[in-house]
Amino acid sequence: MNYDEWAPLYDEIIDYFAFDRDADADAATLLATLLPRDDLEPLERLIRGRDVTVCGNAPTLVREIGRVRGVVLAADGAADVLYARGVRPGAVFTDLDGATDAFCEMNAAGTIMVVHAHGDNSNLLRRWVPRFSGPIVGTTQGPPLPHVHNLGGFSDGDRAAFAADHLGAATIRFAGFDLDDEAVNPMKRGKLRFARRLLRRLGHDL
Repeated sequence: MNYDEWAPLYDEIIDYFAFDRDADADAATLLATLLPRDDLEPLERLIRGRDVTVCGNAPTLVREIGRVRGVVLAADGAADVLYARGVRPGAVFTDLDGATDAFCEMNAAGTIMVVHAHGDNSNLLRRWVPRFSGPIVGTTQGPPLPHVHNLGGFSDGDRAAFAADHLGAATIRFAGFDLDDEAVNPMKRGKLRFARRLLRRLGHDL
């Protein structure tokens, strides 16, 4: 998905959640200054023509790990669940609110960190990005910058799916997704609704 296609959805998300567009732009600019490199090409090489499993962090992930095949893309905290069970993701899509020291270990071992900037995670960007010694890609939900990309998607899991689609995955399957979870807070419930809608745009009805 290119940004012209994404922009109307971004406008709708901004309005629905009352997000600060300028804060998103400031965070993207900050991320651009913090990034030591842009490893979008290695991310594309990881994904293009491959079978991909996107792993969300729903409680169901633990019992669904046996379904994980091919290139593993983990949404934030799902990376820790997988890593603790012997699966190191090929890439982790994260806005860093679930980041742990294990992220640094995975990254040093070759896992690509796809770090997302948005209006309220600037402090997390400053804390974690300098600690990533391995491959790293920056993303934003607003207008892209030369080395901060917008591949589509909103929350960590659907961003991973959009990246897989944009970068040419042969197939995309899912594990650890529960878009009907009623135990979450209203903000998260809204994000799950958008995730379902966005994934349907890619042809995945979860």
